[in-house]
Amino acid sequence: MKTKAGINKPWGGRFTEKTSPAAESFSASIHFDMRLYRYDIAGSKAHAKMLARIGLLSGAEVEQILDGLAAIETEIESNTFVFRPELEDIHMNIEKALVEKVGAAGEKLHTARSRNDQVALDMRLYLRDESHHLLALLAELQKGFVALAREYFGVIMPGYTHLQRAQPVLLSHHLLAYYEMFARDKARLSDCLQRINVLPLGSGALAGTSLPIDRDFVARELGFPLVSANSMDAVSDRDFMVEFLAACGLIQIHLSRFSEELVLWSSQEFNFVEIADRFCTGSSIMPQKKNPDIPELVRGKSGRVIGNLMALLTVLKGLPMSYNRDLQEDKEPVFDSADTVSRSLAVMVELLSGLSFNREILGHATERGFITATDLAEYLVRKNIPFRQAHAIVGQAVAYCIANKKELTALSLEELRTFSETVAEDVYEILGVEGSVNSRAAAGGTASTAVMQALTKAETDLGI
Repeated sequence: MKTKAGINKPWGGRFTEKTSPAAESFSASIHFDMRLYRYDIAGSKAHAKMLARIGLLSGAEVEQILDGLAAIETEIESNTFVFRPELEDIHMNIEKALVEKVGAAGEKLHTARSRNDQVALDMRLYLRDESHHLLALLAELQKGFVALAREYFGVIMPGYTHLQRAQPVLLSHHLLAYYEMFARDKARLSDCLQRINVLPLGSGALAGTSLPIDRDFVARELGFPLVSANSMDAVSDRDFMVEFLAACGLIQIHLSRFSEELVLWSSQEFNFVEIADRFCTGSSIMPQKKNPDIPELVRGKSGRVIGNLMALLTVLKGLPMSYNRDLQEDKEPVFDSADTVSRSLAVMVELLSGLSFNREILGHATERGFITATDLAEYLVRKNIPFRQAHAIVGQAVAYCIANKKELTALSLEELRTFSETVAEDVYEILGVEGSVNSRAAAGGTASTAVMQALTKAETDLGI
């Protein structure tokens, strides 16, 4: 039915006024949900086949619909399709175009479905693809860390707590810490996929349908192992999006943490690593500058990804059952986080291949800061001195070193014995950084044997 203003809306039968231009502009989502076209068409094709299967479409009608949808998809991909904002969203744009192409058969396509379950389907299909894409990028990033750990195996550096030199560790051990972080990110995304991979189509607006639909058939067509159990929940559930955004947030935070270390380590104060020129920029006024812009941008983009999670949680906070138009606000945060994290991972994969660690400077950095003090305390423990007493003894030795501008390794045996008579000549085996590192051989430790075991397992797990 046409409204008084002569505008044909798919839902306009009971309306007598033209939609306000301000309201139409404010409520339109086509400018961002057009990217769902591929998923909307895939869902429509599966739905059409199901309608034919249960006798609500003839064979000729379903063929018309499938051909029409394929033609629309080709037009969108070739940038010849004209999106119409007055049709509000991707669903109505595609449906209207289909009707214009195939006539009455196209008007039957929306039988037994609502935009409510349709958009839920589209987002699940979209996030399924995005999750697999991010999983592949995470695996490539892990390979980058593993390759660096292999290349620099044996290089010792200071490990830090509170950004103060703490204990010596293998650089490979430090790099593999990020391998573990991103392994957890992969596990989270894989787990999230179980909740994403549920078919909502068939739930209708909120109460299901009286028509004899075959949801299991549609699920098989679209590769869903599960069908939603409650129609009201299915059209209003956005938990899977929140989970995806939370997983994205942690990925970006992990990228940000490594970026922070690159910013610090590439400074002249550290000079632990050189970032390839192709990932840096200069200054418009200071000719000598080489700025680590890519790590800084990756670090900075964590704010928007965290913000997107907060935005969706806030949208959901006060919503009653079931579908509410507020849920239109779910897509932009999801799209933005998926794009941001994908781009950040991709550029970091490339950046890793352009890192060059300064072996000599890393080695010199372990020569100061009393970083084998804990080893001396543990040495005393093995001499049957209680740890708290050993801790105090070594603390006194460090204070002596500070006062006399010496390192622990520079103290003579006589000087060391003034703090504890149990100290013997074998103490120098553990005061050196190599002895310190290789003494930590328990699973998960920084000893060469433990790190090599972890590195080999990582390479096996990644298939490299």
